[in-house]
Amino acid sequence: MFRRFFYRQFRLASRIQWSLGRRLTPAGRLVTGALMAAMVFGPNTRLTVGYQAFTLLLALLAIAAVCALAVPRPLDVRRRLPRYATAGEPLTYHLLVRNPAGRRRAGISILEDLEDPRPAFDAFASTPEPEESGRNWFDRKVAWHRWVWLVSLNRRLDVREQPVAEVPPRGETEVRVEAGARGRGHVRFRGVTLARTDPLGLVHALRHVPAPDTLLVLPRRYPLPPLALPGARRYQPGGIALASSVGDSEEFMSLREYRPGDPLKRIHWRSSARVGRPVVREYQDEFFVRHGLVLDTFLPVGASEVFEDAVSVAASFAASVRAQDSLLDLMFVGPEAYVFTAGRGVGHLERMLEVLADVRPCVDRPFSTLHRLVTERHHALSGVICILVTWDDARRALIQHLRALDVPALVLLVTDGVTEAPDEDLQAAGVQRLVHGRIAEGLARL
Repeated sequence: MFRRFFYRQFRLASRIQWSLGRRLTPAGRLVTGALMAAMVFGPNTRLTVGYQAFTLLLALLAIAAVCALAVPRPLDVRRRLPRYATAGEPLTYHLLVRNPAGRRRAGISILEDLEDPRPAFDAFASTPEPEESGRNWFDRKVAWHRWVWLVSLNRRLDVREQPVAEVPPRGETEVRVEAGARGRGHVRFRGVTLARTDPLGLVHALRHVPAPDTLLVLPRRYPLPPLALPGARRYQPGGIALASSVGDSEEFMSLREYRPGDPLKRIHWRSSARVGRPVVREYQDEFFVRHGLVLDTFLPVGASEVFEDAVSVAASFAASVRAQDSLLDLMFVGPEAYVFTAGRGVGHLERMLEVLADVRPCVDRPFSTLHRLVTERHHALSGVICILVTWDDARRALIQHLRALDVPALVLLVTDGVTEAPDEDLQAAGVQRLVHGRIAEGLARL
């Protein structure tokens, strides 16, 4: 009940802050701040004249608010979004603004209406911020810093107010929008808000225009040096046709006459009827390179930044694989165990980046789920790239098991630079460390 009470207060305060931020212009916020100061220092009319400033500023805001009651007439707005954005990089897209009326429109600006970044109560109650363990008792109980961090985490796009040039009657204009992608995942646009400033320049008159849209922000990616990934070609039963599927089908090569011992399911009945004797399908098995990209989604408490770095490292490897030469199996555990295969015409690497854009930490399964997922596929893997977010007995057992199965492994441990595993232990296991904030430097040394 204590935490739920503060959660409701934070939601209300955030709503008020957001609404005032949209309603007030920069000049209006300055006047509001001066009004608050005058209210504090002005009650004693014999010692200060702050009450006079309070009266004047309040009158200005009241007049501006009355003028802002007349909302702008509607405009038709459409977005032209790129297919993807990338976290940490600038983004440019365009708004097409059409005036359906017979009079020109001027003095309008546009504000983007994005999905509400405020977290649900379950997420607020169960997700500590990275630095929470070092805060005092009061801050841990109230959890204001946790609230601010979660809101910042859910805000994936920064878009400023965009002024619109004069729109001619029944005409159209294009607005170039520059935004910043803060984090990976789906950005959901609910619509836009048309804003017009009152004659005093203090308050916006607002009108919401529905314009739903979605943009996928891919994980940040780092440049990788030329790498000779571990392992050699492995036999792939069924060839490429079976590279990402489950079953007994194989890659068709040709038709030939039946030989004693051929399974009946391979008989091609149409061709057999045409030539008057049994004809079977012949399949080809292949040898080629196939790597596993293992992402550790089992997150220690307060290690969300480390997890984001781990996803970015995985995306960097996925983007650098030569799709024509090898296969790459992305393996991780979420609500269930996932394997996504790309390369050699089986799947597109862009699709793998889309999967990584939406991956979330696993909170309801043990690490042994990932251990089984990887070792069950070891016979087809030329090598494994393991990206871990912590180092413990379970991770050590996975690496030792892979090496016992003669599967070469490149093991990368992403850390925050504070909770460090002993270097001797990591060196003995052949683990290379990547530190938060210096990921690019660490990858360049591989």
